[in-house]
Amino acid sequence: MTILSFLHLMAPAGGNESNPMMTFMPLILVFVVFYFFMIRPQMKRQKELNNYRSALKRGDKVVTTGGIYGKVYEVKDNYVMMEVGFDIKLKVDKSAIIKDTTADS
Repeated sequence: MTILSFLHLMAPAGGNESNPMMTFMPLILVFVVFYFFMIRPQMKRQKELNNYRSALKRGDKVVTTGGIYGKVYEVKDNYVMMEVGFDIKLKVDKSAIIKDTTADS
């Protein structure tokens, strides 16, 4: 067997083979679209919310996830004492505070 006949046997039969990169291209494009339109904006919102929660101080007006409006009375590491009116104070976890109401008014 000569080298030419061996190379001829090793050569792919037919020219219909597709590029493996082109078969995965639609899947790669779907992941890119999901990242830029869904994952990245959500991560940005989460980072802004964490920065907001860590910057809370006494007197800030806030809203909880349960819809309770109030003013921050005291800030600790994991919770916030919130004054909701008529000298009523609630102890609320920091993760339950979702927004500042001073921007709304």
